[in-house]
Amino acid sequence: MGLVPGWPSGIYRKSGPQGVRFCETEIMLKKIKKSEDEWKKILTTEQFRVMRQHGTEAPFTCSWNKNENGVYHCAACGLPLFRHEHKFDSGTGWPSYFQPVAPDHVEFQVDSSHGMIREEVRCARCDSHLGHVFEGGPPPTRKRYCINSIALKFIPEIDEEPGDGE
Repeated sequence: MGLVPGWPSGIYRKSGPQGVRFCETEIMLKKIKKSEDEWKKILTTEQFRVMRQHGTEAPFTCSWNKNENGVYHCAACGLPLFRHEHKFDSGTGWPSYFQPVAPDHVEFQVDSSHGMIREEVRCARCDSHLGHVFEGGPPPTRKRYCINSIALKFIPEIDEEPGDGE
């Protein structure tokens, strides 16, 4: 077990019979409050526009297409949000998932911008805008979480057993 480099304490990588898992402590879901100036120092200009100002990246501009096992984390605070095996190609131009890592890692808010009513998805820890959730995804949830790729950071699973490298 070891801390995930570059992420806040409380996120651990742990090996087991199911491979590497990301284990969260109860500290994980304490709300993070930062000023807009603090967020601007942490995020790129485009991340700030999407995540803090509720923007949307253009479709089909995702700079990565990960076909490896791992977890997609909030780019602002590091909270694990979506697993690779829950990702699917929705044909919409944004990375899509049928469920989050844990139900309490995302929050929802009604979004009535742009002349339509949608369900916005936000990070439960830092309240960053991630994207929207719609009906019409695959089983078992039939949900389609359309998430801005710029709002995520992918961390691959690493086969690491306790005591490796010691």
